Amino acid sequence: MEIRAGSRLKSAVCNTEVIAVKAPGEDMDIRCGGVPMLDPSDTGEEGGKPDAAAADGTQMGKRYVDSNETIELLCTKPGDGSLGIGDALLAIKESKPLPASD
Repeated sequence: MEIRAGSRLKSAVCNTEVIAVKAPGEDMDIRCGGVPMLDPSDTGEEGGKPDAAAADGTQMGKRYVDSNETIELLCTKPGDGSLGIGDALLAIKESKPLPASD
C-alpha cells in the first residue's frame, strides 16, 4: 500500500488506528500485531489476535518511527498490537528537549 503524509490506517487484529505524519510516498508493508494494516474504509478480513512477538500495544498520541526516521505514524486510537514495517518494530519517537531559558 502506498503511504503518504496524511494516510490513515487501521489494524486488522486490534483497535489501533494511525495517521502518517511523515512518509516517503511509496509502497510500504506497515503492520500492526504482525498483520498488514488496512485502509479505514476496508471492511474485510478483521479479527484475530496480534502475533505474540508484536503485541506490546500502541499508545494514544504517541509518534512511532523506524530506525532511519523515514516514516512517522501518529497513534489516533490505541490497541494491543505493535506497529512495524515488515518484521521490524517501530519505536516511540523521543521528544526533543526544549532550550533552556536562563
